[in-house]
Formats: sequence, C-alpha cells, structure tokens
Amino acid sequence: MTAFEDLDDYLALPRVTALALSPDGTRAVIAQSTLDEKSTAYVGALWELDPAGQRPARRLTHGAKGESNPVFTASGDLLFIASRGGEDDPVSLWRLPADGGEAEQIAQRAGGVSAVHTAARADRIVVTANVLGHNDSDDERIRTARKDAKVSAVLHTGYPVRYWDADLGPDRPHLISVGADGILGDLTPGIRGSLRNAALDVAADGSFAVTTWSVPGPLASRRTTLVRVDLESGLRTSLVDDEGGNATSPRISPDGTRLAFLHETVTTPEDPPRITLRICELATKEARGAALGWDRWPTSLAWLPDGSGLLLTADDHGRAPIFALTLGDEVPVPLTTDDAAYTDVTVAPDGRFAYALRASYEAPPHPVRIALTGDDRGTVAPLRAPSELPELPGRLTEVHATAADGTPVRGWLAQPAAAAADTPVPLLLWVHGGPLNSWNTWSWRWNPWLLVARGYAVLLPDPALSTGYGRDFVQRGWGRWGKEPFTDLMAITDAAETLPEIDAERTAVMGGSFGGYMANWIAGHTDRFRAIVTHASLWALDQFAPTTDAAWYWQREMTPEMAVENSPHLYVDSIVTPMLVIHGDKDYRVPIGEGLRLWYELLSESGLPADDDGTTVHRFLYFPSENHWVLSPQHTAIWYRTVEAFLSEHVLGRPVDLPELLG
Repeated sequence: MTAFEDLDDYLALPRVTALALSPDGTRAVIAQSTLDEKSTAYVGALWELDPAGQRPARRLTHGAKGESNPVFTASGDLLFIASRGGEDDPVSLWRLPADGGEAEQIAQRAGGVSAVHTAARADRIVVTANVLGHNDSDDERIRTARKDAKVSAVLHTGYPVRYWDADLGPDRPHLISVGADGILGDLTPGIRGSLRNAALDVAADGSFAVTTWSVPGPLASRRTTLVRVDLESGLRTSLVDDEGGNATSPRISPDGTRLAFLHETVTTPEDPPRITLRICELATKEARGAALGWDRWPTSLAWLPDGSGLLLTADDHGRAPIFALTLGDEVPVPLTTDDAAYTDVTVAPDGRFAYALRASYEAPPHPVRIALTGDDRGTVAPLRAPSELPELPGRLTEVHATAADGTPVRGWLAQPAAAAADTPVPLLLWVHGGPLNSWNTWSWRWNPWLLVARGYAVLLPDPALSTGYGRDFVQRGWGRWGKEPFTDLMAITDAAETLPEIDAERTAVMGGSFGGYMANWIAGHTDRFRAIVTHASLWALDQFAPTTDAAWYWQREMTPEMAVENSPHLYVDSIVTPMLVIHGDKDYRVPIGEGLRLWYELLSESGLPADDDGTTVHRFLYFPSENHWVLSPQHTAIWYRTVEAFLSEHVLGRPVDLPELLG
C-alpha cells in the first residue's frame, strides 16, 4: 500500500512550498504545509535544514494558522508572515532572531502584509501590502469605515477588474519600508501604475529595489515594465519600458551595477511570444540580449556571486533543468541532467553550491544541493527534509510518436506496477493546461498516481503549443488549437495503445483549463473514448475571450476567425460520449459561463442529449466556493472520488458510490 490508494492518506502528505538560504550560506529554511486537525485546510510551518545535508531538519514555527514567505535579513534573522491573533487578525510580519528566542511581531497593519523582501548585505526590509487611499496612513481609517458600513462596492477606472479568483480593488499594492522600530513608510504613495503580482528584487546594499510595474496600454491592455525604486526617498525611475514586450523577473547583480530580466514579446494572431534573457546596465539603462542562440524560454534566473554569469531554468523535453550561462556565451549549458524540474534556485555566497526545490513525476518538491564547481559539478544531493518522499504505486516511462506532419511528439506514461501484456490496463489521456505549458513536474492537483493506484495507465503528453521543444513547436499550434494540438494528441494516444500492457478498448480523456478545452474539442471530433472529464474548460471561444480576467491577452491570438475555426461549442451535435463537466464559480480565468453553457448545450443540443424525462448520462460537478483549481482538501477529495466513480461506470463498467457528502 502507498499513500495513493487512500485519498485521505494522499491529502495528508506534507507539501514543501518555498526555500530560503541565509546570506552567509550557513542556514536553509523551507516552508512545509500539512493538514490541520479538521482536515479542511493546509497550514504552513518553517523548518531549518542543514545546507551540508548532515543534521536532521528542525521545526522553527508552530503557529495555529501557519507561517509562510521565509526570508533572511543580512544579520541572519529569519522573517516570515503569519496571522497569530484572533480569527479576523490580519497577516503580519514576524522575526525569529538569529541567536535564538521567541518570534516577535515587527510590523502590523489593518490591511495585512502580502510579502517581505530584504537586502543581502544591509539592514533593509521592504514589504508589499494592499493600501486603501492615497497613502498607507489613510488605509486603516478607510478600511474600518467600509467594514462598518458594510460597503463592498468598487468603482473601476481601468482594466482588469478581476484576476484568477480575486476581485480587484479598491485597495492597491504598495511598497512599504519597515524601520527598526516597526514604523512603516509608504514608498509608493498615489501610484498610477500597478504592483499587483509584482516581482521585486532588492539590491545587496539595500539602497534600491527593482520591481515590475504594470501600466495600461491601448484597447484595455496591460504592459509590464521595470522601475528602480530608491528605498530611502521612494523616487521611481523607469529602467525598461518597451511597447513591444513585457519585462519580468528582475534580478540585480551582486555588485548592483547590472540587472538581468526576462523579456516577452507581445503576441499577434500569427506569432506566439518569444521569451529571452536580457542584461541592463543600470548606469546607462542600456539593455542587450543574452544567450541569443538558445531556443528555450527561461523561466527563472539567479546570479553567480562574482557576477560572471547566471543560473537559469527552462522547460526542456518534459523536464525543467538548471542551466549555467557565462555572460557572453550564445547558449547556456545544462547543469542538471536528470528527469526533474527545479525551482527556488539560490546560490551560496561562495559559489560552490546552489540550492533548489527538485520535483518530477516521480517525486514531489524536495530540497536539494547542486555542486557548481569541481569534479562533481552538476551532482544533486538531497538535503535532510522533515518528511520522506512518498512511495509510488507504479512506474514512469516515456512514450514517443510521430505527428501527421512528421514532428516528434513525446509524453510521460504512468502505469500500475501490475500492468503487463497478460493483464492490460485501461488508458487515461490527460491533457495539460496553459496552453503554453508542459507535463514536466509534480502536481498535487492533477496527480496521475491517484488514478494509477486504481488500475489506470495515465498518459501525459506534450502536444503542439507545449513549451520545452523550441519556438517552432509552439508556432505549430498557435491560433490552431483544434488542429495540430488535437492531431498530436491522437497520434501519441495511438502509440500508447500499441503497448501490450494497454487495453485500447478501455480509454478516456481528462483535461483542465486549456486541457478542458481540448477535452471538449476531442468530444466533438471523435467517439473513440468511453468517457470524458472536462474541468474549468473553454467551451465557446467568442464568449470566453471578452469575459476572462485578461481579455486583452487572449484576444491577441483569438481573432473572430480563430474563434470560429477552433470553438468546441460549434461541434456539440457530434458529441456522443458521456461527459463529466466540472467548474468552480470563483474561476475568473475561465468564467463559470463556460461551464454553464456547456452543460445546457450538452443536455439540449449534443448527439447524446438528455431524455425527455431529464435523465442523462452526463454529470455536472459544481463548486460554488472554488476557483480555477479546487483547492480545499475536502473539495479535492470530492473531485477525485467523483471522477473515479464516473470513469469506473463508463470505462470499467463498474458503478461506484458517489461521496456521501454530495447529498
């Protein structure tokens, strides 16, 4: 038995979510979440690890509501954010002294604190926090007045008005300095740009920060620029402002003279984005491209301590390795060569090691150390984490196919240990979201091993539009969602079905977001599958494009012509496969109208409509309080149990009881 046979055991598995390294490299801290006593929420705690990998992990915090966002100060104190008071107390900033003792609250405000940032070599603390009014000094007064009057109205003067699952406004994120005495100073009063979801880096000497800064553009669009903020005066200076692209992920060099960042071009109906690394000389604001011969999209970057180069991560053939770039080279070289994806990469001050969270479809995120020098360069060693990695209920292999146009297509195949030629197992095709994405790392929400433990093989392919295969691979599917992405999926499914351990007569499709779009498209274009599960899915593209939370982005690709050619709802009369529709009402990325319209048209217009008495083989699992992902533990359990019951009925021919909590 593994933790995947029982959903309760699976939900109870600890989850590592963040990694921080002290400026002197002697301490590492992770944030790890576990279920609370009622099994209704995850609670974070901070654990100290030995960077040398020798001593066992030591728990540092025990707050009932949890702690997150661990960050070290230059003197070695550990900062974090947490709510440790009453039920309605806001999230505040706390400090654990480097020389021991109890945690102390060092900054509190009525609107709470979102994130904390520090300098590596100076006593500088900056937080991001939502502010009502012109200045943080106005916040508590206005916030209290709105609460007392029970006012929730927001008057918008621009776009967007929602983001993923949050209604935006009337407060806005500000940068706020935290003094030694806990006094807060608003560094961005009266801001006209936006710091929502900002990426920010503080110079090592604490004198300035560089942050992303979102500004409005034509046709209700948004553009991301980079600005320098003086952390004494609050003076803002534009560094990168390119009307043809967005600047993200700023990283200031250790000596404070250069800025590395990622640049993403603005898309058109014909052209997908191009993401490249750029280096800006801060004295002149001149930016130049780096690693120009590299046909991959960098996703994160970290400077080497001497400023001679950077460590980058990027999707690559179903993995996301760490790459090392020496400035001036055309192409970075892979530092890690395993089947894993790396995040939270940070470099020790002596440059000998990097630390990161490592994950793959064989293991959830866990802390590791990577050698950067010597004969063992690139060697990955696990740190002693507080929890063991879970045992898997099967094996992971790769599947390869050739698309109709001759392009190679690959994917992962997770299958039960007992799958064999004399005991073939049913196949589930899982389509990833994005669509600019890849099945290359562990997912707690879409975890194939839960279905593997129930006897299914799960195919995780990367069709056209997937990242990690070069820009041409994305170009093949750009504006052509129902064409090459669909035919690629069918080609790799054909390849998987030729394997002797796969029962080609018992197959199904699952997908969420863009994967749900593809599930809907597949439903209207083939009857080869016995069941289809579509989660948070796009159904009518002409309806989706102007109602999603970032309409301007999607409409750059989704022209009226593209919507007509690729909209699943136009093929509803061809759907003859039982479908399970799943949607959350708080999903603003794919609004609930998509799920509601799909459900109605499935019952009224499909090739498998409801009977005259209302009886139907289709099902609609609706979550009034959930968003795009379905995050609460018990709703996750209902999600998986409902999916299992639906698949069992239609793929295996064995009815399974639905969760009693559904009523």
